Amino acid sequence: MNNKLLYPLLIIIGSSCYGILSTMIKVAMEHGFTTSEAVTSQYVIGFLLAVILFITTQRTLPKLNGKGFLIILCSGLFTGLTGIVYGQSVHYLPASLAVVMLFQFTWMGVLLDCLIHRRLPKRAEVISIIILVIGTLLAAGVIDADLSGLDWRGWAYGLAAAFSFACFMQFNSKQVEGVTPISRMTIMSFFSLIMILLFQEPRVIVDGTLFTTELLYFGLALGFFGIILPIVLFSIAVPKVGGSMASILSATELPVAILASVIVLHEALTWLQVAGIVFVVVGMTLPTLLQNRKQSL
Repeated sequence: MNNKLLYPLLIIIGSSCYGILSTMIKVAMEHGFTTSEAVTSQYVIGFLLAVILFITTQRTLPKLNGKGFLIILCSGLFTGLTGIVYGQSVHYLPASLAVVMLFQFTWMGVLLDCLIHRRLPKRAEVISIIILVIGTLLAAGVIDADLSGLDWRGWAYGLAAAFSFACFMQFNSKQVEGVTPISRMTIMSFFSLIMILLFQEPRVIVDGTLFTTELLYFGLALGFFGIILPIVLFSIAVPKVGGSMASILSATELPVAILASVIVLHEALTWLQVAGIVFVVVGMTLPTLLQNRKQSL
């Protein structure tokens, strides 16, 4: 497959993994676990899976300089922070709406990339963001729904998760020499775990809840789809396409999250939401299509 399509595809797959997390957390809540317990299980099991993968595939320890260590450290901390605040957003909001708030990382990511590189947004980026915002409003059902009864903390946590994820994308777009994607993922998951244990539920490890109840199964699913697969794919692809483009391509997280909430949680899906999903897909693919067309001319 052409690398111009391969790397965007990897980002789409990785962001799709993130899209199903809110539904998984809601299901865990239905089984009697708190959002903090579910998020803690995700990062503990995710780190253990990362260590196993590292031991079985890597022959040497990574060689990190100071700059590379700082990049991976920040990536890991923002990954953990995103998990913490996003979990709280899911607690206060419906799963489909929580992911809409997280989805705001698309325009935040483009804005951060422009500020960091001291540039103006490209025309394709502006058009894409406008289409994505329209699609977001439609897909979330914001236009025809009464949202007045929702807790303001859900909105605040959602925006915090979006900004944290946008920062994660920026740090993850930085190349780190001498470090394989699996090594990078393992180190990142370690720092993420530290963040989680400081602010979430380390009790589930101490009292054995994580390993003696069905929380383990939720942890395995959340750890694989929330830590292992997306971080490896992002570590490979984001440095190739850049933080701004990666933020736009990650918009696939929204339609996946909504479809998962409809199929698993039986949340309602209207024709306006279907139209919104179509808008999101168009806005997500537009920059890549325009770039490929420009290079082929």
